[in-house]
Amino acid sequence: MRIVKMFYPLLLTALLLSGGLAQAEQKLLDRVVAIVDEGVILQSDLESRVRTVRSRLRAQGASLPPDSVLQERVLDQLLQDQVQLQLAEAAGIRVGDTELNQTINNIARRNGMTLEQFEQTLASEGLSYREAREQIRQEMLISRIQQQRVEPRIRVTEREVQNFLASRQGKERNVEEYLIGHILVEVTDSGNDEVVAEAREEATTILEKLRDGADFKQLAVEHSDGTNALEGGVLGWRGEDQLPSLIADVAPDLAVGEPSGILESQSGFHIVTVLEKRGGDDQIVQQHKVRHILITPENTASPADAEATIREIRQRVRDGESFAALAREYSDDPVSGAEGGALGWVSPGEMVPGFENMMTSVEPGQVSEPFRSRFGWHILEVEERRMRDIGDQLETAEARQVLYKRKYDIELRAWLREVREEAFVEVKAPDQEESAS
Repeated sequence: MRIVKMFYPLLLTALLLSGGLAQAEQKLLDRVVAIVDEGVILQSDLESRVRTVRSRLRAQGASLPPDSVLQERVLDQLLQDQVQLQLAEAAGIRVGDTELNQTINNIARRNGMTLEQFEQTLASEGLSYREAREQIRQEMLISRIQQQRVEPRIRVTEREVQNFLASRQGKERNVEEYLIGHILVEVTDSGNDEVVAEAREEATTILEKLRDGADFKQLAVEHSDGTNALEGGVLGWRGEDQLPSLIADVAPDLAVGEPSGILESQSGFHIVTVLEKRGGDDQIVQQHKVRHILITPENTASPADAEATIREIRQRVRDGESFAALAREYSDDPVSGAEGGALGWVSPGEMVPGFENMMTSVEPGQVSEPFRSRFGWHILEVEERRMRDIGDQLETAEARQVLYKRKYDIELRAWLREVREEAFVEVKAPDQEESAS
């Protein structure tokens, strides 16, 4: 069973030394397959990712696409990742070894493993522990640059929340959950009738193959332009109130494995299916009693100074100083700062994703590593956790989170397209001829 998300290795160039009697000859075993702004993608990067994707698809029971198709799809993903990693570096985003170790330990623990068992599982998948560490670090960097750039583009109004609560989805509290599969044929120029027609024709061909019994995940890997294409188009488990608006009225009526018709949006043509269903009317949620300290860049000489300040404060907490006293003295959150950093009991969906992700990963009594949200640099401490049936109290928070997630998906795709178009990308053909985009 595959226990971690697909990670993205950056491997060193390998050199083989061989030679005759007179002198040794160096033979290059690796080569540059693409240049992305200031970085490169090596053949070894591409081959490693292809192996990882192939292994994961086999574990999912999905049929494999032709190697040429898989390599093309994987290379496109590597290009996108490289652009984001360079943006993260330029923004000064870092993942320290302590935080990385904490994340790896949490991954192992959540999968019911010791760290040694986790390393053994990675080895069985052809991945060394050192490679896995770097891959996890890169995923964390990509996630953080996405949050930093996308979150400020999103605003959920009270009117939107109230309208959602008044809608059919908002009123239905006991809903089934669906494991959604998604294929997108993107329209790159919606004003060009020929481009639109070609995309529609491709989507129609894909739908016909699905109705003839083709494997949904394989076709997603081969053809989808969605961000989850290399994961077989799997969007994950969604409650009915968490379904993207485009498919909210479609998915509940689909039988498991049944493809939808072609759904059209501004981004292109979509086909979805329900891979699995599960029922649930559980309103019991995990709450966290949490406190934090916030340092905003606006109140320091520079963003680097804000980070340095929060790291110094964290060290003082670890050295035994009172978290509450330091929050009152230094926190730039005036409301919680006056209360010693206390935020009270927090339910899912009440905090921005970066804060919530850190909050759920930290053990009670543990002070987190410094992390960044759109508000600035934080440290937090989870004082207690509890399970509570909060019923109606959850509705507003859930509605806000649902609307946020919908908007985040849309804005993330738009941002990824923007940064990809702005980047300099040069792909080198196998025969060493170059093509630029």
